Amino acid sequence: MRLPFWFAVLILVGGCGTPSFLITPVANSNTLDEQELQSGSWGGGKVVIIPVEGVLANAKVGGLLQPTENVLSIFTQELQKAADDSSVKAVVLRVNSPGGTVTASDAMYQLIKRFKARTGKPVVASAQEVAASGAYYVSCGADRIVAQPSSLVGSIGVIFETLEFEGTLQKIGVNAGAIKSGSLKDMGSPFRMMNPTERQVFQDMVEEDFAGFIKIVTDNRPNVEKPVDDLLQYERSTYSGTYSGRVWSGRKAKELGLVDQLGLLEDAVTLAKTLANAPNAATVMYNRPYGYGGSIYAANTAPAPRADSLTLQLPGQSQIMPSGMYYLWQPFQ
Repeated sequence: MRLPFWFAVLILVGGCGTPSFLITPVANSNTLDEQELQSGSWGGGKVVIIPVEGVLANAKVGGLLQPTENVLSIFTQELQKAADDSSVKAVVLRVNSPGGTVTASDAMYQLIKRFKARTGKPVVASAQEVAASGAYYVSCGADRIVAQPSSLVGSIGVIFETLEFEGTLQKIGVNAGAIKSGSLKDMGSPFRMMNPTERQVFQDMVEEDFAGFIKIVTDNRPNVEKPVDDLLQYERSTYSGTYSGRVWSGRKAKELGLVDQLGLLEDAVTLAKTLANAPNAATVMYNRPYGYGGSIYAANTAPAPRADSLTLQLPGQSQIMPSGMYYLWQPFQ
């Protein structure tokens, strides 16, 4: 059998052994580089675009031979850099996300509020394809929200999903049990049916986070639908309003008071320049060529799967997301 020329060369160069390949890792960098996207005049300052994209969680995403980053960590670092740079006049959040965990969404919202209080710099949120649930929660921290007419906006609500395998396990002769310290310690276990007390505990937790979400919306969006005291009314099948958990087009969201104006990302940048009184500002973004780090959240990774809790795997996520409450829009579940 005649060997291909290139294979014969490999054997001659490397000896008679199997050819090997050396992969050299790239060193992580905690610094952020600045990239100019649109030039401005000298002394006109800068508007920084900060992405709010993907599933929002305090967890590192990425995998083998892929860049890894913690969404909350990089957001914190970029916002800090914008706060420390006196030439930055305003921030535009480029939002394209279905939401994420309750805690990460609230943390990002609080960081925006602190940034504004500390610096006085305006923040504008620009909805791209999706600014739903936790991503809309984060956007409420901005001074203005801009959406494209076809953007999907809203999904104001909380979700906690459970799985129950008890019947399936019995059919194949598997019995699952738990030795526990309290009656609710294994609450939400997929290996048995949830009892009414446990379901009510989860419902109370969901309603607590839901009430928090509604307050964020009504505090920052004065023209939205006024909420009722009894949140259970929003669970009725006949209700399809602002707090039903559905998404709206950007055009309809403007009618409902969920966004301030319709426009593209460049319109959001122009609005930010107007609010900052910096019409000649350049437009920049921060980037890290490769690596992960740079803030106090940098070391957090998603926890390993656990038998007593629900894990959530979403398209585009190479890590298992943390268990718990989510401000998340899930159209394909």
